[in-house]
Amino acid sequence: MNLVPCIGCGASFPQRDGPTHRYMESSPGCWAAFGEVLAREYSDPSYSRVHRLTVDAYAVQHPGRPSPQSIQSVALHLISLCLTLEQGIDDMFTATDSIRAAAETKHRFRWLPPPPSLGAITIADVVGSSNGEDHERRVRVWAAAAWTAWSEHHGVIRGWLPKAR
Repeated sequence: MNLVPCIGCGASFPQRDGPTHRYMESSPGCWAAFGEVLAREYSDPSYSRVHRLTVDAYAVQHPGRPSPQSIQSVALHLISLCLTLEQGIDDMFTATDSIRAAAETKHRFRWLPPPPSLGAITIADVVGSSNGEDHERRVRVWAAAAWTAWSEHHGVIRGWLPKAR
């Protein structure tokens, strides 16, 4: 089996042809692994508790190149990680409302140069989870690693947090 590194997160996946995301750059194998994890989260409630963290971690580990879409995507997913991991907002509805409020000021967002390493834990470490509890543990470790990887920009990201209404 020929493994190739993902151009986004750097994890190795079997070489394959297939689709990828328009601006979250990845290898087809990495994108397929993400799809597999999402399918499990959508179909099994025991996996879905950490869905937001899954999407956030994947997005910030696949920042792509500077464009309006990728700038907004990375900013909002980093804001979401900050709200969850630093502010303790684990309620999906509160987090979603906060992210929407942040999106209203997207003109403030700018391209953040991605760190040299986007985190040692990737979707490759999550895709093989054995049950909902194992999945949640792996996703939480992954999200924390992804957030930590962007530490040089944490001050900027905290400045983008929505103001309390």
